[in-house]
Amino acid sequence: MDKNERIKKIISILKKNYGNTMLASLSELDSWKILIATILSARSKDEQTEPIARELFKRYKNAKQLAAAPIKDVEKIIKKIGFYHQKAKYIIETSKMVISEFDGKVPDDYERLMRCPGVGRKVAGCVLVYAFGIAAIPVDTHVHRISNRLGWVKTKDPEKTEVELLKLVPKKQWFLVNDVLVNHGKTICAPISPFCSRCTISKYCPRIGVEKKR
Repeated sequence: MDKNERIKKIISILKKNYGNTMLASLSELDSWKILIATILSARSKDEQTEPIARELFKRYKNAKQLAAAPIKDVEKIIKKIGFYHQKAKYIIETSKMVISEFDGKVPDDYERLMRCPGVGRKVAGCVLVYAFGIAAIPVDTHVHRISNRLGWVKTKDPEKTEVELLKLVPKKQWFLVNDVLVNHGKTICAPISPFCSRCTISKYCPRIGVEKKR
């Protein structure tokens, strides 16, 4: 089995193992809500972020409402999320930008999305995938770590990982990469001492950089 076939096989196995991540479960929401939820999710746990995001959207139903919201009121709602002071500022300013610069419509390309406060390449990629169904591979810490551990890439930072994955992974599976590797990283393929004995793809994994396994 060559490298490309192995990658397709691993993605297929992992897809069967896991349900959706938070962002996939929010895919019924409009693009503005997915953008805001994605900003909130950065460096925060899905199980914590999702209910808070939904609570926020009960109070502020669209970009216009959130853009006019007092920052202290927004902070009270999202307080349990990490970096909530900064994120409250980001989501208010981003909502203002959507209205003033993008005519009320969330952009569907990297360049314009990354002009929004709190939106880096990973957040922008998630918005493209989960809000617009545009093929992309958002790379966070889980995707970067596991791609290197599996020997798919040999990279030092997430942006280089993204470049290499776009070359390696069949385009029809780009939508799945973030979902399956994030779930796998949270449950089995931990940064330190991963649960290799319980891993359904262990026979395909060279365990690069793994010093201790369970």
